[in-house]
Amino acid sequence: MKVSIIIPMYNEQENVAPLSEELDRLRSSLDDVEALLIDDGSRDGTWAAIEDAAARYPVIRGIRSVRNRGQSAAMLLGFAQAAGDIIVTMDGDLQNNPADIPRLVMELDRADVACGYRAKRRDSWSRRMASRIGNGIRNRVTRDGLRDTGCSLKAFRAECAADIPPFNGCHRFMGAYFKLHGRTMVQLPVDHRARQFGSSKYTNLKRLPKTTFDLIGFLWYRSRYLSPTTAIETT
Repeated sequence: MKVSIIIPMYNEQENVAPLSEELDRLRSSLDDVEALLIDDGSRDGTWAAIEDAAARYPVIRGIRSVRNRGQSAAMLLGFAQAAGDIIVTMDGDLQNNPADIPRLVMELDRADVACGYRAKRRDSWSRRMASRIGNGIRNRVTRDGLRDTGCSLKAFRAECAADIPPFNGCHRFMGAYFKLHGRTMVQLPVDHRARQFGSSKYTNLKRLPKTTFDLIGFLWYRSRYLSPTTAIETT
């Protein structure tokens, strides 16, 4: 089966080359794999770096958005362009380790979705605490059972991509949407590395209003969702 790895990137020019080299190594453990690097309207040299990587590594495909539309839009663009039977999502800042991807893919023999959780986080104390509080609140509301919603490293069957509504902010609640659609999910510990290049696009205070708004959006979606598995009578 073909695996498509979706990686949104915004102003990550220094991370493109080392990440692409790591992704190319996956060809030794995955039979058929492609990595879609989606440049979300970067203002630095990210696109030029992606073009260089695509010329050097067969596994890399570059996709460019002419303007910055956000992580959700870049991810959905990747879904639309992916050719794989299995889709993997991850961040482009080198904090996720591509070496974890084959383990996640193997779990799809027994589940629809495999979600990573960061066993040993390499973030500041404030970010870890904010994540712990945020995960607790989101779990109470979404009831998806995920211990680390903020971990972008996930693998799932391609048909599950249709579970994600094209909403701004949908990347924050992927597990909740999968759960709502009745997908079976497993969780695995994955590596988490300290950021080496560039800077984070999020801060705790900056992310809070958007996350709260997106959580309200999920509650609205859940209240209006009609399950296609509702029992019917036929004659």
